[in-house]
Amino acid sequence: MKKAVVLLSGGLDSTTCAAIAKSEGYEIYALTFDYGQRHSKETEYARKVGEMLGVKEHHILRMNFSDIAASALTRNTEIPEDRDMDSDEIPVTYVPARNTIFLSLALAYAETIGTGDIFIGVSQIDYSGYPDCRGEYIEAYEKMANLATKAAVTGECKVTIHTPLINLTKADTIRKGLALGVDYDKTWSCYAGGETPCGHCDSCRLRAAAFKEVLGD
Repeated sequence: MKKAVVLLSGGLDSTTCAAIAKSEGYEIYALTFDYGQRHSKETEYARKVGEMLGVKEHHILRMNFSDIAASALTRNTEIPEDRDMDSDEIPVTYVPARNTIFLSLALAYAETIGTGDIFIGVSQIDYSGYPDCRGEYIEAYEKMANLATKAAVTGECKVTIHTPLINLTKADTIRKGLALGVDYDKTWSCYAGGETPCGHCDSCRLRAAAFKEVLGD
């Protein structure tokens, strides 16, 4: 089988992305990051998702972003509640360089296992305005990756960053996942880090609105 590295957080988007990769015939090599985020329950759910999808390998990498990356997700800063989702302001839940770091580790893993296929569940439609979720960022990263790796510059393996959700609404993402048999009860989206979803952070509100659109009240 062809191989793919999939960034798997345990959230709705990354789970759907992984299911899409599997449906396209890829053997999944999953990477999950425990980077000191307050919503570390995602890591628990990532394990469940990995089991549900039957991934070939699943690595959970531990690191501490709190010392170097200021964010409400990594430090004791209040998580915004019921924020204006139409605002152009990038919220304090943005984690500096997060996807760049994650993709770089995925790139190393991919080259090690002999593939150039990397899947990441970013969307530039229903999201919080993070700059590293945009299509132009992914295109630039892919170009850089093909200049940075031995496999790419020797012609052995071209790097492709797959973003199957990039232009999907959250509701369309859920529809896609349901069609693929995804059990969203095994996913976690809340930023707050409590035992139950807060219902007020951006992630909770986007998820709730999408499920309401798909399933009704």
